[in-house]
Amino acid sequence: METHLKVIGSLLIVLALIHVVFPRYFNWKQELSSLSLANRQIMYVHSFFIAFMVLLLGVLCISSAAELVNTALGKRISLGIGVFWGARLVIQFFGYSPKLWKGKTFETTVHIVFAIFWTYLTSIFITVYLVGAGNAS
Repeated sequence: METHLKVIGSLLIVLALIHVVFPRYFNWKQELSSLSLANRQIMYVHSFFIAFMVLLLGVLCISSAAELVNTALGKRISLGIGVFWGARLVIQFFGYSPKLWKGKTFETTVHIVFAIFWTYLTSIFITVYLVGAGNAS
């Protein structure tokens, strides 16, 4: 399980860094120009903190994989992270309109890749919690 957590940590760090290109890729300067200053800044600030949290989760997984797997606190943290990514998996299917990806090769590929990724994250973190949950010190 520790190896899975370290792989996940690396992938989460990459995902966090990818957020740097979001404003340009999604053309936020033009797309968000019609929003009020508060709403526009909320978009930027929330995106920053999502990326920052994903980065910190990645660092936690790499630096503390053994603790996440082998301690009671680590298992409870893993449960919380697993529930978080499970909720993200649900949003992948029910929070985004299929109009955004259906019939579009790149967008469909991204949709499928992230659905698989959220499933992987959820299953690993929940498994870390469940495997020997009563035996952690």
